[in-house]
Amino acid sequence: MDPFKRYDIRGRLGIDLDEGVAHRIAQAFARVTGANAVVLARDCRESSPALADAVAAGLVAQGCRVLDLGLAGTEEMYFATAHLGAGGGIMVTASHNPRDYNGMKLVGPGAVPLSDADFARVQALSAQEPDPVPGGAVQDASPTRAAYVARIAALVGPVGPLRVLVNSGNGAAGPTLDALADGLAERGARLDLVRMHHDPDGSFPNGVPNPLLAENRPQTEGAMRAAGGDIGVAFDGDFDRCFLFDGAGRFVDGEHVVALLARAHLALHPGAAIVHDPRVLWAVQDTIARAGGRSVLAPTGHVFLKAAMRGSGAVYGGEMSAHHYFRDFMACDSGMIPWLMIAGLMTRTGRSLAEMAQDLRRDHPSSGEINFTVPDPAAMIGRVRADLGPKARDEDWTDGLSLSFGTWRLNLRASNTEPLLRLNVEARGDAGLVAEGVERVRQLIQG
Repeated sequence: MDPFKRYDIRGRLGIDLDEGVAHRIAQAFARVTGANAVVLARDCRESSPALADAVAAGLVAQGCRVLDLGLAGTEEMYFATAHLGAGGGIMVTASHNPRDYNGMKLVGPGAVPLSDADFARVQALSAQEPDPVPGGAVQDASPTRAAYVARIAALVGPVGPLRVLVNSGNGAAGPTLDALADGLAERGARLDLVRMHHDPDGSFPNGVPNPLLAENRPQTEGAMRAAGGDIGVAFDGDFDRCFLFDGAGRFVDGEHVVALLARAHLALHPGAAIVHDPRVLWAVQDTIARAGGRSVLAPTGHVFLKAAMRGSGAVYGGEMSAHHYFRDFMACDSGMIPWLMIAGLMTRTGRSLAEMAQDLRRDHPSSGEINFTVPDPAAMIGRVRADLGPKARDEDWTDGLSLSFGTWRLNLRASNTEPLLRLNVEARGDAGLVAEGVERVRQLIQG
């Protein structure tokens, strides 16, 4: 099987991916990028140290200097690639996938994603075993974390006093969170952190960290209520995403987090552009309009959001799936910056996250993403368009099919990696319209 997906490398251990495959991919990456130095990091999965060693050996075999961060987050790899002026970066991670998966994320200079053509060349060359090139070596780059902490602290500004419950999910976030907490405290932040499932453990004794799934949230919700926190944070495995809970222990929907982060950025950068995906957008667009900003749509996926960020000069970009991108962080996604910026917004406004989230839930109810397994997603999108399209006020194909009916709106798109249709429905101030819209589309798909 082929571990190459649309944006990264991901597969089952021993079937799609093993140390030999990782070694060849690393060699191909070195040949395609021509990098003299490559940043390498890994998550805490049980298979990640051996795979990272294989990647390092492949890079060294092609004459690369490997700048090894060790156990770290994907955003630390992004930062170090730019900060150290490396020719590329590789993160060994499968993020939120099951335990028997692993993978790799690849970037070029400046932490810019590889082009489609370069990614395809890496895939093609990974089938080969090239001649060795002398001069490679491995260098400890873990001290770079101090510079990463300084960058994050400079971006978020004054924070607190706030009590924060942080669920690291036994992923890679714990050690970085500790370093960041110390650095923020030295700069005057007042955060009372309650740590949960904090120690990295690749056996994931409390389940694979994927807070996007509703069934994985009750632990954090209950712990929030018990801790009496002002804000709750749950990370995925490589902590490039964070998920937020308000002081009542309620999950804050992804598009509402995007709206709050847009508000926070536009308070600091009046008139700036904000990039966002089109799945659920009214809360975001209304927030941007009220704050005097400019809305820029981009298809779902980090490659598209990052390109739109750089092309528009946007100060921030967000997806409802909890990927958040920051101009002053190489236009890359981070899981640490979002919750700290929301905490900063709470500090500046004196409003709780529960109050701000409740306003958004009331004014902009939504369905959450609903998945349908279908044999031909494109044909099913055509069926929905044929039935509902003539009744719509607006039709958009930025990412799948978006239809707006004035009081409610839907987005229906095919998954990039699975035979799934993903449906999102939103309304203005009427949750009943959301339920009705979901049912109308459900009948067309299933009935």
